[in-house]
Amino acid sequence: MSTAAVLICALCLDALLGEPRWLWDRVPHPAVLMGRFVGFLDQRFNTGRNKRRNGILCTIALVIIGGALGYLLSTAGPLVEIIVAAMLLAQKSLVQHVAAVADGLRMSLREGQRMVARIVSRDTSVMDETLVARAALESAAENLSDGVIAPAFWFLIAGLPGLVVYKLINTADSMIGYRTPRHEAFGWAAARLDDVLNLIPARLTAALLALPARCFDFAGIRADAGRHRSPNAGWPEAALSRALGVALAGPRAYDGQMQDFPYVNPDGRSILTPVDIDAGIAMLWKAWAGFLALCVLLVLM
Repeated sequence: MSTAAVLICALCLDALLGEPRWLWDRVPHPAVLMGRFVGFLDQRFNTGRNKRRNGILCTIALVIIGGALGYLLSTAGPLVEIIVAAMLLAQKSLVQHVAAVADGLRMSLREGQRMVARIVSRDTSVMDETLVARAALESAAENLSDGVIAPAFWFLIAGLPGLVVYKLINTADSMIGYRTPRHEAFGWAAARLDDVLNLIPARLTAALLALPARCFDFAGIRADAGRHRSPNAGWPEAALSRALGVALAGPRAYDGQMQDFPYVNPDGRSILTPVDIDAGIAMLWKAWAGFLALCVLLVLM
């Protein structure tokens, strides 16, 4: 069974089942276990005068351990590969979390704020309806890349070892890859490697979002992506903003402090509603279907 065929099955299994609560309420999700391991490395080795060296060595260890674990699991056969890959993809759960924000907003602003707080780290209590919807769409675009397209891409490139390594490094980046006094040195290697691993997938995600909407303004997407603080996250956000014709990003508050981030697609519509979140969810599925079609083409070649 080819790698692309295995991935097709995994993508469909994830889209069908997502993350069943009856299972993950009883046993830890693999992503949770990855987070615990990264947390252990942070507590054990993020000390002393050589934090950057320790962080580099820990990042190398994550790559070796992830590659070895992925290889061992792959020797169990295609069925195990399909199940493990499906567990490490997040299309349905992403859609469910984003849809919950739209449903919450339809009930009340407070409920929308509560739902969006589950998927973004910024201050939500001061958000109006537009800011809630905007945050949900930004999270949807970024997590489509990080949680679906990038892990699927690395599965195509390097099988289950590639997928497990990507998820470990992406988990590490989300936990220690911040420019804070504690993590700037220790998390440097994980953050830089995560940037490299997402270089192609982020741009592929942008194309998968833009093309179904017949949005061919790639120069505008590239320009807006360059304004983002991340070298990769701006690409899917810029593509989704143009696909929907809305303005994303802009000023937002973290820990009580307003930060003046530039707008993505500043000429887009500035007033957003739950309907825009619904449209964003439709784009998530179109992008997923586009990637699935690419996998089918690889099988037929």
